[in-house]
This record gives sequence, structure tokens and C-alpha cells, in this order.
Amino acid sequence: MRPEYHFSVPDNWKNDPQRPIFVDGEYHYYYLYNADYLAGGIGTSWRRATTLDHVSFVDHGVAIEKFTNANGDCWSGSLVIDAENTAGFGRGAVIALVTQAAVDQVPEGRQAQYLWYSTDGGRSFQPGGDDPVLADPDIPDFRDPKVIWDGSRERWFMALAEGRRLGFYASPDLATWTRVGEFARDDLGLLECPDIFEMTADDGSSQWVLGVSANAKHRGMPATYAYWTGAFDGSGFVPDALEPRWLDWGFDFYGAVTYPHHETSGEEDASLRHAIGWANFWDYPHNTPTLVTDRYNGDDMIVRDLRLVRERDGYALASTPTAALTQYTTRLHRLGDLEVDGDLDLDIHAPAYDLSCEIEWDADADCRNSDIGFEVCRAGGGSRFVAAGLDMSGPCAYLDRTLTVNPTRGRTQAPLDTSAGRVAIRLLVDRTSVELFVGNGRSAQSHRVFPLAGDAGIRLFARGATAVFREVTIRELSVPTAD
Repeated sequence: MRPEYHFSVPDNWKNDPQRPIFVDGEYHYYYLYNADYLAGGIGTSWRRATTLDHVSFVDHGVAIEKFTNANGDCWSGSLVIDAENTAGFGRGAVIALVTQAAVDQVPEGRQAQYLWYSTDGGRSFQPGGDDPVLADPDIPDFRDPKVIWDGSRERWFMALAEGRRLGFYASPDLATWTRVGEFARDDLGLLECPDIFEMTADDGSSQWVLGVSANAKHRGMPATYAYWTGAFDGSGFVPDALEPRWLDWGFDFYGAVTYPHHETSGEEDASLRHAIGWANFWDYPHNTPTLVTDRYNGDDMIVRDLRLVRERDGYALASTPTAALTQYTTRLHRLGDLEVDGDLDLDIHAPAYDLSCEIEWDADADCRNSDIGFEVCRAGGGSRFVAAGLDMSGPCAYLDRTLTVNPTRGRTQAPLDTSAGRVAIRLLVDRTSVELFVGNGRSAQSHRVFPLAGDAGIRLFARGATAVFREVTIRELSVPTAD
């Protein structure tokens, strides 16, 4: 059941992605890894993989070992390249700020931030001392440092998850940190894995974005990556709007991180970022048949290309599957325009593919009770499938894994603008996931699913209305295993 084109851990366990860095012409991706998971062991290390195109990854093993000292195992954090040797480990040293929790100090563990450094381009790390660079102020949640260089003030800046708030800190050297502000929310559950960056929007303006993994299920909203655009002054962040936007409206896009795109010259493209998210959630982290079939537990959703777009009510991140994905097409089906009134089963069965089209309907007709979309991962008799579609009664775009094998049954939905009478669709299907992108990435939904062997049918449907699925294209995909 290992996915054909999504990132998966070689063995045992993975959870949180760590923000990739660009070193010597390639992206270094780190993630939390437990080599003792199948044997019942605990603790996470940082494992490293590299990629040139955000699709094909080469594994390089553990870069930061767990339980190296008495400070505990390594949790989430972030890496930076210390170009000016502010920390004293040499120009170009890779510095990791990592949360460790010394469980022997207090019963529940004492979370603090520690510095690790690498002088070999991020291949291996050593602790920069046994003492924390930012000690626990006696609160239960104090973790996930996200560090950036604040060029306007010539200093480092850190956003840190502190329960229902983010703490903001500044430092000249990555080792001494001063609290300078905070961002608090009491309606999004526990805040984790913060993110902050500046980006050039499609109108040419420069905007700041603050992101966080949040859980708003109690409000009928997602538990994924929430974000705000707004003003950042080095100490505080003032959002443009009270309510966050969501990078994903599905069940399984947690602990996500974003990272800048680099040209071949190494220069950053301020108008393009990438995002990668864990294909799981803490409500059911160990519920996966891959433990039996492939002896591992841990996939990521596809890396996304992010662009900041100006909309009527402010700025929003549009996300699409990363551009290089189409280079891994193994078989191409161009089906043209298909008019559907009822159900249409395609004569294509595949376990892993990228389906794209534009769905068009009569915007002047009464379509308020219509349902238009796809059944994928479909069993021969139709008793199992994942539904992805447009519910005009909402109106909303939805992804529904109720009728297939999955961690929990259920349906998610995202707002949908139906005024144009048409919308672009991308639907990524792999052995352990389905991802729906609507309106050129204006909304996305990601679900962890586990179709049974042979559940690979594809059905188009238009119920309550006639729809045209224009330029239907299906790319079967596979990424060769790296040597």
C-alpha cells in the first residue's frame, strides 16, 4: 500500500515535517522519525531526505539522533543557514532550533528550545551545548520554534507555540532570546507548528503571512493549517481579518510547513513558496494498514506550490500540486469533453493518478439541489468509493471518505463560488490518499484513505443537473524508487 508518488518514510514512523532548506543546489527535508516504532520504542529523531523538484526524494538517514543527552528526544523546530556566523559556528553553518523535553525533570516533561549545529551542510548535527537557549517558563506547552532572519531589523526572529498563543522572540545570535510580543487566540484549540514569512502577491505588493497548525473542529472548521495575512513590525503581528483562512479544509494536512522557492542560481523567488503537510492527524495516528502490508506508518500529502493572490476580501494563498509532478506521468489519457446526466463510468482503472478538468453547468438553471463530481477508489459493485464533488445546495466543494476504508468516516467541505457556472478541478489519487483542488487552488481538501486492492474505478456523475466535464485528463503517476 505504499504510495506511488507521495513521500513516505522508509520504515517505522514519521510525523511532523520540518521546513526544508536549500543547500548546494538541492532542498534538504527533515522530519520526525522513530526507528523503534515497530518494536514499541518511543522518541523521535530528525531524518533527512533531499529533493531537486519537490516530488522525488532521496533518503539520507538520521541527521539528529534522539536521546543524545539528558535533554530528551528531538521534537519539531526549524533550520536556518547562518550566513554571517552570528552563532559562532562558522559562516554558512546550518543551525537547528529544536524542542526537547527532558521527561525525567518533571512527570509530564519540561519543554525547552535547544540549539544544534552542522558544519557539513546539514548532513549531521551536534548539540551546541547542554543548556537550552530558551528555557521553559513553567507552562505545559512551549515548543515548535520557527526562526527567520528579520532583515529590516538585522536580527533573528522566532515564533513559538505556547498553548493558545504564539510567543514572539528576537535574537542577535540564535543563542540569546528576548521576548518581544505574542499573538493569542482562544478559539482555535491548541496551537502548534507556527509559520511566518513575507511574500510578493500577484498584484506586486509585499505581504506578511502568519500560519499555525490549529484545531477548530469544535467550531465546525478544519484542524489543519490556519493562516492570516497582516502587518509585522518585528515584535507583533496584526491580522487583516479576525478569522483565519485555511490552506486545507480536509481531515489530514497537519503540522504543515512552508518554504521558499529557489531559482537555479540560489536566489529566492518571493512570489512562490512550497508547502508540505503530514498525511495524518492525532485523533487516529496509529490506525493504518500499512503497518501490516509495508511495515511503516507515515506519509505526506503532495508538496504544493503556493502563490499569494488578491481577492475581493483580501489576500489568500492559492495552492496547487507542485509543477514537476506531471513529469512522472507513466500513462496519459486525454478524454476531451464529457457531457454527464446521471452516472458515467470510465474505462480506466488505476491506483495512482492526477485527474484534471473543468466542470461546467448552466448557471442560469435551477441547480440548487444538484450534486456534480467523481467517485474514485471505486469498488466494482460500487459499495466502496471516495466521493469528490460540488454540492450546489451549499454551495460547497466536498470530499467524502465515508464509503471506503479509512481512519474515521466522514465528509469535509469548503466554500464554493458557483456564480461563473464553471470551476477547475484537480483530483490527486494515490494508494493512501485523495486530494481535491478546486478553482485553481483557491481551496484544497486532503484525506487519508486506504482503498482495498482492486478498488480503482472512476465514475463521473451529475445528479439533478446536466454538466460538461471539459478537457478531462488523467495522468497515471509513479515516482521511481531512488537507488
